[in-house]
Amino acid sequence: MKPKVVLTHWVHPETISMLQPVAEVIPNLTRDTLSREEILLRAKDADALMVFMPDCLDQAFIEICPQMKIVSAALKGYDNFDVDACTRRGVWFSIVPDLLTIPTAELTIGLLLGLTRHLLEGDRRIRSGRFRGWQPELYGTGLHGRTVGIIGMGAVGRALAKRLSGFDTRLLYCDKNPLAIEQEQAWNARRVSLDELLQESDFVVPFLPMTLQTLHLINADTIARMKPGSHLINACRGSVVDEQAVVNALRSGHLAGYAADVFEMEEWHRPDRPVAIPQALLDNAQQTFFTPHLGSAVKEVRIEIEREAANNILQALCGERPDGAINDPVFGTVAV
Repeated sequence: MKPKVVLTHWVHPETISMLQPVAEVIPNLTRDTLSREEILLRAKDADALMVFMPDCLDQAFIEICPQMKIVSAALKGYDNFDVDACTRRGVWFSIVPDLLTIPTAELTIGLLLGLTRHLLEGDRRIRSGRFRGWQPELYGTGLHGRTVGIIGMGAVGRALAKRLSGFDTRLLYCDKNPLAIEQEQAWNARRVSLDELLQESDFVVPFLPMTLQTLHLINADTIARMKPGSHLINACRGSVVDEQAVVNALRSGHLAGYAADVFEMEEWHRPDRPVAIPQALLDNAQQTFFTPHLGSAVKEVRIEIEREAANNILQALCGERPDGAINDPVFGTVAV
């Protein structure tokens, strides 16, 4: 019998075709997120599992799947998966580390421009039938000559910095590791403390992983230390930002605008996560600009992410170490 591979979310047909010669593939043919119970029902006798951002996997899940050889995540962040539990049970856990970087940086530029240049309001104005030609209205804020502060200069932060250099921005960044001198010069960047970044930036952009240390790093206190009239853009993880603190700052006028592609309600592994985006944010169309988690939603990129996740599965089923593995179940270690 062929090994059984379960895909928890919809994937492109090419991905299924890649796996079918060597495995019995159990796909999710809908665009919906399956319940934990349904995934367990499909995966309890599976040899491999391809998981996605909305999924959560704990020790109890792994123990119900005794034949599992690999959990292949079609994503980069993995805080909602118990990798140690996989390691203890001899299960590979793999990720796709690099392919989300460029599309997420590009989307962040879109969020910056969409928020500050009132693009959605302009679109609504045209569609309303009220537009009769140019008028002096909807004045926004450009990027040229402005100061952008990036909190976390990892792969996505660097990709954003590179693209912002074309807008002639002044770049501040906060990270434990400094950029190379040549990069700082090319991107007009300067490494500063978090306080200085908050106080001087016209736009604050966190690019941090989700950890206990980064949970609500952007909160009422840090927002109060931001430059009055500045903008906040979040395309990393929803829970890095305290959304209720954003609501209050927008109401007070201290924060001029907020754009986001990610939201606290998406942190499924948080037992205290909000069940919805605050209605006050949704109602505030003048100061906010939102997209539905489109960071990697470029067709070619998504196909390549799925392809890498599928290749990790094929390698594990052949007894090889998956290229994207972050643990070593043979020796019981997790890569840091």
